[in-house]
Amino acid sequence: MQELNLKVLNKPGLHARPAKELVKFNKGIESDVVIKFNGKSANIKSMMAVMALGAKQDAEVTVTIEGPDEADVAKAVTEMFANGFGFPDEL
Repeated sequence: MQELNLKVLNKPGLHARPAKELVKFNKGIESDVVIKFNGKSANIKSMMAVMALGAKQDAEVTVTIEGPDEADVAKAVTEMFANGFGFPDEL
């Protein structure tokens, strides 16, 4: 299991577009990925659960990754957060 502490950089936070990117990413991996914020947790399989976390810009979230490809997944998730989930206009 890997645990990452990451910052939400997108101005609107973890809203629909980043959540959708996480769900799409999840379809190509074997590991389970859970984001924790403010006492709540969400598996990235669920767009609604990710959005319900209410993580705004500059929020610190904890991401846990468990599975056979967790090292590669950890690297990719870190890059997704750092790059604004592919929405540079939101940084």
